[in-house]
Amino acid sequence: MPTASTSGLRLKTPHRLLRDTVELVSSMRFAIALLSVIAIASVIGTVLKQNEPYANYVNQFGPFWAELFHALSLQKVYGSWWFLLILAFLVVSTSLCLVRNAPKMVADMRSWKDHVRERSLRAFHHRVEFDAAPSRAGAVQRLGALLANRGYRVRQVEHDGATLLAAKAGAANKLGYILAHAAIVVICIGGLLDGDMLIRAQMWFGGKTPIRGNAVINEIPPQHRLSSSNPGFRGNAFVPEGATVSTAILNVADGALVQDLPFTLTLKKFIIEHYSTGMPKLFASDVVVTDRATGKQTAATIKVNEPLIVDGIAIYQSSFEDGGSRLKFVGYPMQGSSAKSFPFAGTVGNSAPLQGTGTAVDAQGLAVEFSDFRLMNIENVTDASGKADARGVATRPLNERIEARLGAAANPEREKQLRNVGPSVQYKLRDRNGQAREFHNYMVPVQLDGQSVFLAGTRDTPNEPFRYLRIPADEQGSVADWMRLRAALQDSALRGEAARRFALASMPGGDKAEVRAQLAESARRALDLFAGAARHDADAPPGGFAAIAAFLERSVPQAEQQKAADVLLKILNGSMWELWQLARERADLPVVANSAQSGAFLQQAINALSDSFFYVAPVFLQLDDFQEVKASVFQMTRAPGKNIVYLGCLLLVLGVFAMLYIRERRVWVWVKDAQPNAAQDAAPDDGAPRAAGSHVLMAMSTQRRTLDFEKEFAALREDVQRAAAAAQDAPPAAPATR
Repeated sequence: MPTASTSGLRLKTPHRLLRDTVELVSSMRFAIALLSVIAIASVIGTVLKQNEPYANYVNQFGPFWAELFHALSLQKVYGSWWFLLILAFLVVSTSLCLVRNAPKMVADMRSWKDHVRERSLRAFHHRVEFDAAPSRAGAVQRLGALLANRGYRVRQVEHDGATLLAAKAGAANKLGYILAHAAIVVICIGGLLDGDMLIRAQMWFGGKTPIRGNAVINEIPPQHRLSSSNPGFRGNAFVPEGATVSTAILNVADGALVQDLPFTLTLKKFIIEHYSTGMPKLFASDVVVTDRATGKQTAATIKVNEPLIVDGIAIYQSSFEDGGSRLKFVGYPMQGSSAKSFPFAGTVGNSAPLQGTGTAVDAQGLAVEFSDFRLMNIENVTDASGKADARGVATRPLNERIEARLGAAANPEREKQLRNVGPSVQYKLRDRNGQAREFHNYMVPVQLDGQSVFLAGTRDTPNEPFRYLRIPADEQGSVADWMRLRAALQDSALRGEAARRFALASMPGGDKAEVRAQLAESARRALDLFAGAARHDADAPPGGFAAIAAFLERSVPQAEQQKAADVLLKILNGSMWELWQLARERADLPVVANSAQSGAFLQQAINALSDSFFYVAPVFLQLDDFQEVKASVFQMTRAPGKNIVYLGCLLLVLGVFAMLYIRERRVWVWVKDAQPNAAQDAAPDDGAPRAAGSHVLMAMSTQRRTLDFEKEFAALREDVQRAAAAAQDAPPAAPATR
């Protein structure tokens, strides 16, 4: 059976537990632990790209780490529940610390500490004691005036036979601690209000759920929409030229919420200005804002770092994109022996089936998804664009030659020259199985190493850089001549005829028929290898120089491979010249004269044909015409905590200033009547009365003992001694506080 004392102990246990919990939460070690976690989370949020699609994390880090990031919400650190919870705990911890300590600090600031006694003052490290002028009243008056002149507030307290002067300065130093801690609370509250807390509260308690996938905004039901009176949000709005929006999109959780706006926003025109180098210097949007309640229209211009404020919503110029430009192409087959071109058209942001080409591509069920169009592209054109070729070759020993040919940006010997190289289009070819490959083609040729070429980029995944096929431009500035040569290379009959013509041109006359036939056979084999027609192994290179190199490694001893390669390349170049002439004859075009210009074109054409086996596309779409439509991306923000954060920053500055630059000092001066000795008690010879003596004890203290304090004490000690020594009799001053 429990005793009374035991029962009483049990009754106190919950109170003690609550008290210990409050002490822990309000302690400095708990706050430092929270700040450490916040600092680590901030580092993660800075290093790890935030708010990226889940697939990007899988491609970059692998499925294990991507799933871990998703589980811990590391891909959106600043909006995660645990980060907001830590901020809330920091607010509670700092608030409890203020509640517990602020009254004590305020009481200490207001306290004069005038209950000290002479014995206590003698225990101070910084003190001085001396005999002063004979009058206690005069010494008190003079010393009080001295302390007041030095910036101290003075309080005079009378004791039996003594007077205490209690002085203090810099009491606002403790106010700095209060302001600094209050600033943390205020800033965290403002951050919580400007974060996802208000949105999450509506999702938890208001039945709002994010929408997943694509949907027509006007058809989205109310559970996925937020009211225009929503006190705080941060979203984006995509507005093409001439279009109007009345909503913003908020990315939350694994979906998005639609934020209704109290106005509509119409983009009249997007403006972009450039420097002489072609680099952009101004992004701006001419808009018209229409109030949905009154119908009032307001025209304005939104620039970068110059937002428009409407109904408490700040509209920022975030970025710009293509708003649905209409594009026209000339398509060329990249497979088979046909060089017949076909027209094709599409709109950026939409897709179109790749049909009506008149080729075998129609049966493949491909669709073209147009993702971007750029009117201007600023590239380094010192020698080239610095782009990797279609093979993606970057290994030695070819690396140095490739860098020299490509003009890699990493090459320190080449000075960058930025220039606009014209429009470009980006699109994807998607098959029936949903697999897609991305392409990036330029509209006009660029000069690379003195040769005019078209750049046709390709990549397998969005995380890879584009690798570019360099198609030489013909005399008409098009790819048609190269396309005819590509088609002719895939025609077996034309390859045979080109080999025969090459042998005849190399060995004219009728007495060399047998040798000429052998040369023709060698030329035919070289063309077949290069065209990929002699491929017998699935793992063998598809064609080009790689196929020829594989053949030499397999058929020729290593010691003779270099010599055989030189001979085979000469045969290939001569045969390709004849094949080019045959392709032009079939198109009813005149024969090309043998010159340095035609030789450079053929060499670049052969290189491009070799690289085309790595281009992996059934068609090449050359941009022929376009009608550009720009679009602005606006960030729309209603931040109720912004002014709160500004207030917190002001409090923090004042608090830090008070803590660092205001030094609290306290001075006590104890003045008492001196005890006369026997000689002093004797009457003077002239019979005049002698004034009573006085004794002064001064002590000084501070919270931070610094060199400045030591100097101040030394100076004050000398001033007090001089003032006390010069004091004359004066009527007693009434106790006062200054």
